[in-house]
Amino acid sequence: MAFEFRLPDIGEGVAEGEVVRWFVKEGDVVREDAPLVSVLTDKANVEIPSPRSGKVLTIHAQVGEKVKVGGLLVTIDAGPGGAAASPGASPAAPTPASIAGGRPTASAPTPAPSSAPAASTAASPGAIVPASPYVRRLAAERGVDLATVRGSGPGGRVTEADLTAAGSVAARTPPAAAEPPARAVSSVPGTVAAAVAAGDIAERIPIRGLRRVIAEHMSEATHRAAHFTYVEEVDATELVRLREHMAKHVEKQGTRLSYLPFVVRAVVAGLRAHPRLNATMDDEHNELLVRASCHVGIATAAPDGLIVPVVRNADRKSIGQLAKEIQDLSERGRAGKLERAELSGSTFTITSLGALGGVLATPILNYPEVAILGVHKIQRRPVYRPDGTIGPADLMNLSVSLDHRVLDGIEGAQFLATVKSYLEDPHQLFAELA
Repeated sequence: MAFEFRLPDIGEGVAEGEVVRWFVKEGDVVREDAPLVSVLTDKANVEIPSPRSGKVLTIHAQVGEKVKVGGLLVTIDAGPGGAAASPGASPAAPTPASIAGGRPTASAPTPAPSSAPAASTAASPGAIVPASPYVRRLAAERGVDLATVRGSGPGGRVTEADLTAAGSVAARTPPAAAEPPARAVSSVPGTVAAAVAAGDIAERIPIRGLRRVIAEHMSEATHRAAHFTYVEEVDATELVRLREHMAKHVEKQGTRLSYLPFVVRAVVAGLRAHPRLNATMDDEHNELLVRASCHVGIATAAPDGLIVPVVRNADRKSIGQLAKEIQDLSERGRAGKLERAELSGSTFTITSLGALGGVLATPILNYPEVAILGVHKIQRRPVYRPDGTIGPADLMNLSVSLDHRVLDGIEGAQFLATVKSYLEDPHQLFAELA
């Protein structure tokens, strides 16, 4: 009996998803609740399990294709013949998630029974290879076919060590024959592909998944908003001293204290004084929505691209609370374990590269927000003081990008002046909380 599986509703407000990876191919036998497909929606990967046991007849949506909720994903033969597992197949561990909800890609897999013997050979053709979502993602990134890897984990589960070993063997194995030279995608005159010499392409990198989401988001931001950037230099000498003193106490609790929590508190003070920057733009109704809450997005580099975890109600949290939450969001973000809700709803964004922060940057707005702050590295340099002496100071630059359609230069300058004053005299941050 053929069963047509359609993209379920996998989150409030989600209208479509992009197919990132299939864990099966046509002709494979899949078990109910085994990993079926990974779908990207609004920057969150969701691994959807199979709703039926059976044979995969037709895959209707290819990797990189966007599918509307309710759109056809795959046809499975769920009849007695199709549901019979092929000899030697090792089904993937079932997931407790419901079909409608799915589950985040980076969530921990259900362990296989410890009594199952380790596999001595690679999986047989058509079998679903047992492996965690993390290992599946690594395999995809490294171009390794899991079906060719011998799993040493319980029940033949492929581990990261197995994957690394398989990659090392592949790297030492010479190719059977030289690959033909890359050719242009299109011969239409005037296109980029036609302008590139046939043998001059080292690699083709499909813009898919999170990278495509980022590309679309950046394009929308630059096309809709009228960007301008204002820059200010900050004497962070006192901030450096205060952070070093506080770090000894905060880090005893297992939390690393960076400069970001101080910047967040200073930004909150700036937004309170200049609330029009704590806003989102409603282009449909041509209205600026000044927000009552202060939810600060922290741009974070993840393996698949830039993500923006959100510190909610940042105006109600202490330096220590902010440090703990920022560290937690960053670590889970890099591991791909954040929920969709943790990656949306910010009212103002901060982007920082820490020690690699450079001298200056012009951040692109996290649309529909109307302001974003760039934080750059702190450097000790000599400065000329008002009393005529020259001495060392810890200096850094801040750059705020604004939507000039609704915010004027004076508002950006006043906001950054407020932030600067709190960072140059950071003890105000504690008085401001009283």
